[in-house]
Amino acid sequence: MVAFRQGDKVQIHQRSDDQRWEEYMNEYVGYSGVVTDPDMVINDPDALVQVTLEGTGGTHRFPQDCIRKLG
Repeated sequence: MVAFRQGDKVQIHQRSDDQRWEEYMNEYVGYSGVVTDPDMVINDPDALVQVTLEGTGGTHRFPQDCIRKLG
């Protein structure tokens, strides 16, 4: 798993297989944003990552397997 840090530019690039993935999250696949709270204090690969999505005005917590670092 990639370690996400606050300020990283990311993309929600796929649906997650994580049980915490919810149907409403499907509309955000393909969106880009910025990590605002990586929640990685203990580098837990199961931790959710908070991302502020561009163009939505919203911040959501996503499972890591659906997030890809940009640049």
